[in-house]
Amino acid sequence: MTQPPQPPNDPPQGGFGAPQDPPPGGFGAPQDPPPGGFGAPTPPPAGGFGAPTPPPAAGQPAQPGVPQPPAGYGYPQTGAPQQGYGYPQTQQQGYGYPQAPVPGQPQQGYGFPQGMPPGQPPQQGYGYPTTPMQQQQPYPPQQDGNGGKKFTTQMQIIVAAAVAVVLIVGGGVWYAASGDDDKTDKTSQAGGTTGGKGGTEKGGVLGGGGKEKAPDDPKSKVAFQLPLPKVTDVTRVDGSWLTDKAYVKTGLNEIVGYDPVKGTKLWSIPLAGQLCAASRHMSKDYKTAIAFQESKPTKQTKYPPCNQVGALDLNTGKMLWSKSITAATSGDAAVRFDEITVSGDVVAAGGTEGGAGFDLKTGAERWKPRASTDGCYDKGYGGGEALVAVRKCGSYDDPQLVIQPLNPADGAPISSYKMPPGVDYASVVSTKPLVVAADVGDTAGDGSGISDFFSIDTSTGKLLTRIAADAEKYAARCASTKVESCSQLAVGNNRIYVPTEDHEGTGEYGDTNEIVSFDLKTGKPTGDRADAGDRYTMFPIRMDGGNIIAYRVPPYDKGGQIVSIDGGTFKQTVLMENPSDESIRDAETSFTPDYSEFRYDGGRLYLSSTMVSKPHGSLDEDRRLVVAFSRG
Repeated sequence: MTQPPQPPNDPPQGGFGAPQDPPPGGFGAPQDPPPGGFGAPTPPPAGGFGAPTPPPAAGQPAQPGVPQPPAGYGYPQTGAPQQGYGYPQTQQQGYGYPQAPVPGQPQQGYGFPQGMPPGQPPQQGYGYPTTPMQQQQPYPPQQDGNGGKKFTTQMQIIVAAAVAVVLIVGGGVWYAASGDDDKTDKTSQAGGTTGGKGGTEKGGVLGGGGKEKAPDDPKSKVAFQLPLPKVTDVTRVDGSWLTDKAYVKTGLNEIVGYDPVKGTKLWSIPLAGQLCAASRHMSKDYKTAIAFQESKPTKQTKYPPCNQVGALDLNTGKMLWSKSITAATSGDAAVRFDEITVSGDVVAAGGTEGGAGFDLKTGAERWKPRASTDGCYDKGYGGGEALVAVRKCGSYDDPQLVIQPLNPADGAPISSYKMPPGVDYASVVSTKPLVVAADVGDTAGDGSGISDFFSIDTSTGKLLTRIAADAEKYAARCASTKVESCSQLAVGNNRIYVPTEDHEGTGEYGDTNEIVSFDLKTGKPTGDRADAGDRYTMFPIRMDGGNIIAYRVPPYDKGGQIVSIDGGTFKQTVLMENPSDESIRDAETSFTPDYSEFRYDGGRLYLSSTMVSKPHGSLDEDRRLVVAFSRG
């Protein structure tokens, strides 16, 4: 998993740059913030996080009627040692060789190609099933003179034989799906990672049951673009949702509903302060929840506390309720939250002062943080089809994390699973089936927050299987301190679908990758493999019934694509193909998957930022909060 550019950390009061969250009651218990909050935000790189890179040479034709952002993510750079995504490399360097940043430019984002040393064969095993983590390779790979890995002849024979055996086995077995029907669940529509109900099984074959159908013509056009809000500091704008009436996006001290086709403003919900957490899930009648600051910043209080919880009706554009609570863990002050989610009719909010539950419709308290003699507290929750808590115990230097499926009525645990030693943070990938990601012992080494996936039985709390996610092979990501923030992966059909890291394609130049899967009962690779195609890379967005909806990151001269991958045959169907016009392509590719939200439904694609910052010169002048595409 390639190291992405790192944004500032989230402070407990809605800002950035906070210290690590300690448990209450022991060393590192929650402290009253000093002036300015727990650490002022770190200034973003020039152009902001995920900002497009400088434009190409002058003289390129402009697209009539479309704002002209600077050359975006993946465009070939003039005078820079790193060429654009899919562009021929003029300077080959060793695989994994550290790339020096170009002065004045941000680091390149997801999918940027890395050169292979001359004469070196491509890395073996990309997109192919790998052995479980308990098994070791019989021989360590040798190193070449440039630091790249290469196989000996003996090693190539061993790996080739192993791959052949696994492919034969994987190709001859279909694993049963755990889904109970193919009904679309609105609670998972915005999340992109869960899909327990998505899996279907008919006659022993997986896949199908999705509502996204192959179009007569997949070509799309720009529907609308929304400008960035004007801010003076790094500001979070997480949260985007799709209903049957509106596209809804977080703005500056407000939540705004837009016409899904025209982008005209339909309604606005004003907030007392800026949003600091948003649920990625909705109820079936389009209700969701947010956490936000109690006031706007002032000179005396630059980062007001994030102690307000509210429920939104995205159909009507109304705030159903908002409130704060006090608890034994917070003294006289209101409890501060930095995470929030929705499951069924319950809102669950968590943070370093513990977790609380509320009725989604009325705001009635179902549970709130309680004083703990063992230093345990609910750090955060995973929502969607079920509700799961990540409970943090132990000391700051030696934490013990416990995964607890909860009864949503009162927050009582149904079962418990203790994570292994060396896990400081855990992320809930899916609640039904229950899948958790963690970086055990900080072994991932790439900032992805993932070294292993844990498949857990909800009723008993027993581990079903543990799947090694080699950071050099797989490219999903979970923010290390957040419970529900995983992206670029999906769960359905009792499998977890992950992208491989970028690697050399079969063409003359340009990188590519694949989406592969693992069985959540056995932990074994299934043999599933969907190729992105030369010069494209791709990653899952969400499940659609038993199918996987994925986004293809384009090369420098193409537009992005949305594809549906059949969960049974792994056949790909192109649902949308965006324009390749330079200005449109640059606007699209300025949204990198680490710091953007991708929402696709019914022939419409919405790309939006999750962070905005004060403009830093001409690079930021034409950046957008949202770019929307529509088919036909």
